[in-house]
Amino acid sequence: MIIQNFVNNSLNLSNPIKIGITGGIGSGKSVVSKILETYEIPVYNADKEARRIIDTNATVREGLINAFGSDVYVKGTLNRALLSKIVFNNPEKLKVLNSITHPVVISEGEKWFNNQKKAIVAKEAAIFFESGSAGSLDIMIGVYAPEAVRINRVVNRDKITVQEVKSRMKNQINEEIKMRLCDYVVVNDDKQLVTVQVENILKTIIERNEN
Repeated sequence: MIIQNFVNNSLNLSNPIKIGITGGIGSGKSVVSKILETYEIPVYNADKEARRIIDTNATVREGLINAFGSDVYVKGTLNRALLSKIVFNNPEKLKVLNSITHPVVISEGEKWFNNQKKAIVAKEAAIFFESGSAGSLDIMIGVYAPEAVRINRVVNRDKITVQEVKSRMKNQINEEIKMRLCDYVVVNDDKQLVTVQVENILKTIIERNEN
């Protein structure tokens, strides 16, 4: 009740507490996001919104076609399999992709934040630190899982090979380094209770803002 009451009382703060949820591929960021949502904390899923923006934003579409060719779209929808093959083994082309998509996704995220009415709001993204957008948030929560666990999750989820997962991992900051950059870390190794960890972090955040 302490968490719920704080979240729903917009008079607690003149500005909401902005939380970032980050972690490498397969770490389980969405698990933490879903737990936050049970407390009625709004969560902006940057990866999900990026997919929507890539399919619907004319400026982004034009930029991607100019950079990677008309084949990256099929009937107005991004050919993700093709684009993945192009960028995930080519750091320079990945930078080009990010330079086209990240500014729009970050801008949309800021607009979303400004429209929220809760005392705590959150944004889930894998590359806060890589994109330089972590500075706009008040608190960073890292979600950690051992590499073997992460690989197994992504192989089963996305139906791709171990090598393809490792290739994607190479484009993200080392997981241990990323966790050290965060204010709090949730361990999602299928052994520890994630719900309890998230609840304790939220209680700590609230206590620090009420004192």
